[in-house]
This record gives sequence, C-alpha cells and structure tokens, in this order.
Amino acid sequence: MKTMELTMIIEKGENDYYVGQIEEYPAALSQGKTIDELKDNLRDALKLLLKLQKKQLENDYIKRKIVKRRLLFAQ
Repeated sequence: MKTMELTMIIEKGENDYYVGQIEEYPAALSQGKTIDELKDNLRDALKLLLKLQKKQLENDYIKRKIVKRRLLFAQ
C-alpha cells in the first residue's frame, strides 16, 4: 500500500469537538470528539474528495482523446 505523509491543521471547536482540515488538500474538512476520531474522519473526507475529483475529471474528458501515464512524486 502506498502512503503519503500529510499535515492536519487542528483546533478545538465548539462543544469540545476538534475540527480540522488537511493542509495539502484544504477542501478535506472534518471534525471529531477526539483527535484520533478527527484523524479517521479526515482520512474518509480525503478519500471522498479524491473520488469526486476523479469522477469530475472523467466527466470533463469523456469525449476527448487523452493519454494517461503514471506520475511518481516524492518530496
């Protein structure tokens, strides 16, 4: 399984919930009663975000001739 190291931005919100987002993917937002729950919820939010973005790209290119290639990235 491939892994990436991402950064969570966390703050204590109302009602003692932790709220946060992923710095590298700001649209991935969530909350949790604990930091561990927030972490799990952010993972789920990122998976959903990436799935939706992939579907949108597929729709955008549906009638166009394209080539797909793998891109390896290390920072």
